[in-house]
Amino acid sequence: MVSTSARAGISGAPFRFMLGATTFCFSGYALLLPVVPLWAARGGSGAFGAGATTAVLMATTVATQLAVPWLLVRLGHRWVLAAGSVLLGAPAPALALSSDLPLVLALSALRGVGFGLATVAGSALVAELVPREQHGRAAGWYGLAVGLPQLALLAAGVAVVERFGFTAVFVVAGVAPVLGALLVPAIRVARTTVAIPAGPRRVTRSALVPVFAMLTCSIAQGGLITFLPLAVPDAGLLVPGALLATAAGALLGRLVAGELVDRRGWGGRLLVPGMLLAAAGMGVEVVGGGALVVIGAAAVGFGFGMVQNDSLTVLFAAFGAGGYGAASAIWNIAYDAGTGVGALGLGAVAESFGYPAAFGAAAVLLCAGMAVTLTRPGRRAR
Repeated sequence: MVSTSARAGISGAPFRFMLGATTFCFSGYALLLPVVPLWAARGGSGAFGAGATTAVLMATTVATQLAVPWLLVRLGHRWVLAAGSVLLGAPAPALALSSDLPLVLALSALRGVGFGLATVAGSALVAELVPREQHGRAAGWYGLAVGLPQLALLAAGVAVVERFGFTAVFVVAGVAPVLGALLVPAIRVARTTVAIPAGPRRVTRSALVPVFAMLTCSIAQGGLITFLPLAVPDAGLLVPGALLATAAGALLGRLVAGELVDRRGWGGRLLVPGMLLAAAGMGVEVVGGGALVVIGAAAVGFGFGMVQNDSLTVLFAAFGAGGYGAASAIWNIAYDAGTGVGALGLGAVAESFGYPAAFGAAAVLLCAGMAVTLTRPGRRAR
């Protein structure tokens, strides 16, 4: 088990260094998320090639996340986090060598391995570095370290490309995660010696419910982020404002949920309100038009932020101290897989019936998810 001294809490230096390493890591990820598809498209790969770069990145991310709990037990959290940060960042400058699709896909796959390692190790450290009564607030601060780079840099990457060129972005995106890896030795954490339990026996009702909530919310937001620019064309600053609102809403939702989980003991009780708010936001997007686009996106983000935090703390409670790595892996897989499914599945709906129908389908899915969650309540995270 992790010693009490290793768990200095959310005000301790180890936790703060982990937040710093996470911020650097996600800075490199956020900068390149829209830039790599643009690089491939301008190299002549077209829309399919551009989409393939993100698909390969997320596919290798999810595949890697399956193995990370095993690696955490055998190598330790710091080694896995450091290796993931280096693998995410170090290949990025090599993208400048060529925009040919095979090279870009190969480097994207390698970066996906790094991202899979870093995301699971980072969110597992949330539980390892703080006492259980601080898990909610710690998850909220971790969400801030993950979300702020995306809030600031998703759009900045494209802007920097237009002003300074692709190579400058590739270099900065490569250096940032490596700098994060340099902070890892300062993250003092006792190695967990408890073996991770077998998955099927520990994925109980209390674990399945938060995973299902995460998956449905991730599908909805993945579809919103992917198709909102297409659903509201030539809208000036409206769509960027809506995307900013959903990212900011997610940050705020995670922080609010963290306080409610720790100080009010509401762990496991925020899944349904979060899904309800996200469903209402998607319903607003069906109507659309003017400020409603921004309001709906903010509601989706805030609701999903609540679900992100609450589901993570419930999974930590369900798996126990010996299974934080497994809980982290399942949570991250639900997040990343849902994003991909949302882009593909809702895209198929939009292709046949239009974007309002796709947003409406997401709202219906969230309502169905609420019904399942209400009939199969998750374990409270005490």
